[in-house]
Amino acid sequence: VASSTTTTAMKIGIIGGTGLDDPEILEGITEKYVDTPFGKPFEALSLGKIKNVDCVLLARHGRQHTILPSKVNYQANIWALKEEGCTHVIGTTACGSLREEIQPGDIVIIDQFIDGTTMRPQSFYDGSHSCARGVCHIPMGVLIETAKKLGLCFMFCTWGVDVINMTTVPEVVLTKEAGICYASITMVTDYDCWKDKDWNQPKCPSMIDCIKKMWHTYTMEYYAAIKRMSSCRFQGHG
Repeated sequence: VASSTTTTAMKIGIIGGTGLDDPEILEGITEKYVDTPFGKPFEALSLGKIKNVDCVLLARHGRQHTILPSKVNYQANIWALKEEGCTHVIGTTACGSLREEIQPGDIVIIDQFIDGTTMRPQSFYDGSHSCARGVCHIPMGVLIETAKKLGLCFMFCTWGVDVINMTTVPEVVLTKEAGICYASITMVTDYDCWKDKDWNQPKCPSMIDCIKKMWHTYTMEYYAAIKRMSSCRFQGHG
């Protein structure tokens, strides 16, 4: 018996991170403010096209970058993109490198993650707020303080971690739960804090300069990737 398959029209959600949330990358832009069961995203959805592919751009931290990573309403963001019909999401971030060979200015495609976050909802179905937590606070607090003293980034280095950022989780978890294909592209802006102190770490202005210099390369990556994705056949949602 032949099996039937369905092909879903592609619509790509773009979650813009630090310096990478300019709606001008879209053609024929319209804005749409939405509400969700988890509240409103902090910014309007920007609807348009890239290379004739329907896209929806959402500024993760707001257009003025006023929302801290721990305060982003990840549930509302992903729910809004799902309701808008997005079948795929590309998340962009800035990150710190934990490897000598991964240098500021490089572009990295993330394929795995280690979750070091706390107090961020990672499901749309967490139950009531009265549910008991699964972690005892007293030893958890001791572990956190010890990790801070020993240097968390050094621990990640020993684990073979390549880059570190503050927003991939829970974004990647929620998109998977929502049935949306997710990919993450990140721009390396610095070496985090593991490098020797005599290394001239970039200050805020030079990090911003790095992002500005990389913006063109980053957007060209978007255009090329989205054009290529549009020529692929995805069955269902994947």
